[in-house]
Amino acid sequence: MLRLLRSIERGIDAVIQRIAFAALAGMILTITLQIVFRVSFQALVWSEEAARYLLVWTTFLGAVLAYGRGRHIAVTFLVDALPDKLTTAARLLAHAAAITFFIVIIVVGFRYMRLQGFQVSASLRIPMPVVYAVIPVSAIVMLIYAVRDVIELFVPVSENAEG
Repeated sequence: MLRLLRSIERGIDAVIQRIAFAALAGMILTITLQIVFRVSFQALVWSEEAARYLLVWTTFLGAVLAYGRGRHIAVTFLVDALPDKLTTAARLLAHAAAITFFIVIIVVGFRYMRLQGFQVSASLRIPMPVVYAVIPVSAIVMLIYAVRDVIELFVPVSENAEG
């Protein structure tokens, strides 16, 4: 089961990396064009909006990548000082809190998308649910990663090895 989850995670991770890179490159290009056109020509009316939405997507997707790799800021000195069984319990509690948070974000994200369903962005005319879709999508992926982390707490080390 853990191998299947890791395989799914690698596939999701590869897709998210590409989308995040494209969003970041698009944001850099858009901001560069915005500066050049503002200084040399006439300001682009769509550039600020595009850069803002690309920043939002890059931020959420970057958070997913960081969470999947365990790179978010964490203070672990208290948990690391606990005996093994209490360390496992503390980590399980932290993962349960994260799972609860991700479920709430998924529900709220889909509700927000539904509320914005009739709106389009001012200059790009993008449907706002497309802009806000990154909220529940990123929370779903982080939920998958959190479930994997919980499973890893209980799988013996020999079964937990990749191969």
